[in-house]
Parts: sequence; C-alpha cells; structure tokens
Amino acid sequence: MNLILLGPPGAGKGTQGHRLSERYSIPEISTGAILRTSLQQGTPLGLEAQSYMERGALVPDKVIIGIVEERLAEKDTQQGFILDGFPRTVEQAEALTVLTRDQQRPIEHVISIEVPQQELLQRLAGRRQLEGRNDDTEEAVRARLEVYQRSTAPLIDYYREQGLLRCIAGVGTVDEIFQRITAVL
Repeated sequence: MNLILLGPPGAGKGTQGHRLSERYSIPEISTGAILRTSLQQGTPLGLEAQSYMERGALVPDKVIIGIVEERLAEKDTQQGFILDGFPRTVEQAEALTVLTRDQQRPIEHVISIEVPQQELLQRLAGRRQLEGRNDDTEEAVRARLEVYQRSTAPLIDYYREQGLLRCIAGVGTVDEIFQRITAVL
C-alpha cells in the first residue's frame, strides 16, 4: 500500500502514520523528521533547511523531492510506504506522481485529516510544551498554518480529481481517528 497523509500542522499525521505503519508493516516516511535529524546532525541539508523551518516556511521543492526520492529507493519501501509531510505543493505532488509511476508503485490512497484551526492551535501549543519543539513557537505555527492554506490545501483538489482522496474528521480520540482511517483503506 502506497499512502499519503495530508493535513495541517497538528492534525495528527505523525501519530496516525506511526499506527498505520505498525498495522500494515510498511515504513512511515516523515519529511519533517528527516529534516529535523539533518538539522541536529548539522548536515548541509539541515543547515539549508534550518532557516526555512524556523520561520515556518516550506523547504524548497528540489531539496525535499531529492530526499523523498532517495528514501523511496531504500529496500524497506518495496512493499509500500506512508508519506507524512510530503507532498506539500501541487508541484511536489506532480513530481511524486511521475516518480512513483516510473517506479511502478503509484500512490493508492490519500487521507486528509481535517481539524478546525482553533483545535490545531491548542494541540501545537501543547506539543511545544511536551516535546520542546523549537519550530512550534506561536509565530511559527501561525505562519505554517497560513502556508498550509496557501500552498498545501490545493492538494485536496489535486487528489480528489484523481479519485484518491479520503477526508477524515481529525477530532476525537487517537483510536477513533485511527478507526476512521482504517475503515476507508
């Protein structure tokens, strides 16, 4: 199964991606986690991405697409994968469509986890306190939500037109949301 999880920051993509990975025995590929690891290790990619991430902006497509392409070439993705945090723009989605088509592993499902903005702000404030995430300052969160609405939300239409989109209510317990997702898969 080749799956994309969409949703704004704080929607629960990481939580649900981890659970889906365990359920279906396929890797969850979080571009956010890959970028944070690169940042912590001080790699050239991490340093390049740092300034974008700190102000809530998107890391340039060429960097992200390259990371995803390398990751999808790894052996553990051959039975399927879950993408969390990619694609974030229609241009990235188009590049991913070409990449997965060329690899004869097309995207099969796109799950959009939908959460009201006030709920997102509360979740992200809590996440910052629990995890100490420097990229979850209130200013950065608001910027990321604006970027999501402007750049990422158009993916909803892109994947709806392809017949791949499944919208899931992202409010409730983690188990309730997980059940909604697995029911449509």
